[in-house]
Amino acid sequence: MGRWLKPDVYPLIAAMSFVTGMCVFQLTRNVFMNPDVRVSKSNRQSAVLDNADEGERYSQHAFRRFLATQRPEVFPALNRFFSGSSSSSDK
Repeated sequence: MGRWLKPDVYPLIAAMSFVTGMCVFQLTRNVFMNPDVRVSKSNRQSAVLDNADEGERYSQHAFRRFLATQRPEVFPALNRFFSGSSSSSDK
């Protein structure tokens, strides 16, 4: 990279590369898997697509099903630690 790239810029490059990768992933996923995107000519000729099952599969993907079974906590171990100590002192 040479002398013109300062070490202060590395975190910014890493963050922008991560965000760009996320955008490319989402755009690629939408083009190839979204039932509302019609790339082929045969799908574009139909004005209304009856594809409720395909839309359900697209929206309820494996990662979303996994997250539905998890509790919405950021730090579960820390939450259990503090809720356990405060609930035992309340008794």
